[in-house]
Amino acid sequence: MTSTDTTATASTSKPAKRGRPGYDRDSLVRVCVEVFNRRGYEATSMGALAEELGISKSAIYHHVKSKEEILDAALSHSLAELEEVVASAAAQDLRAIEELEAIITESVNVLTRSLPYVTLLLRLRGNSELETAALRRRREITLRIAQLIDQAQQDGDIRSDIDARTASRLAMGMVNSIVDWFRPERAEGAAPLAQTVSGLLLGGLRKG
Repeated sequence: MTSTDTTATASTSKPAKRGRPGYDRDSLVRVCVEVFNRRGYEATSMGALAEELGISKSAIYHHVKSKEEILDAALSHSLAELEEVVASAAAQDLRAIEELEAIITESVNVLTRSLPYVTLLLRLRGNSELETAALRRRREITLRIAQLIDQAQQDGDIRSDIDARTASRLAMGMVNSIVDWFRPERAEGAAPLAQTVSGLLLGGLRKG
């Protein structure tokens, strides 16, 4: 190879630009959520996240400004999905009992699809303004379910001998408990979970 060839090769063969090792913002947040669930949000430092991610703390700050921003992104992910379920059911002009069934069914689907994010949401204790705001948004969903149960009682579709607010809390308690035992890798071939939960809940609420 001549010196001219060497010069030409050097000028046209630029080294690949080195980027952050394997993470964009979404994938980084996803791994951090899993760490928060395993270690606890309060107990997890940025240093611990860097160790789990296999990158430096400065590389994390390339994507987010703080640990709280990671939590905010994770909570927004799960709450937006759940709120969309409620909004979508309301837009379909259904009877209250049908709207209730749609919300319960799709909430289970969201939970199983976004299990780590919903798990983190359900473990909040209101230790910051961010967490308190997220808990308020969760309560709005439970309140909507109570309103639908009350309306379905007036429609004659649900038993009148139960308290709507208590029933809504019990219903969401059953749905939320899925995070404690559901394992996606074991669910293949099983009966559809959303239909099972919806059938059990509404079977106990409907008038005989």
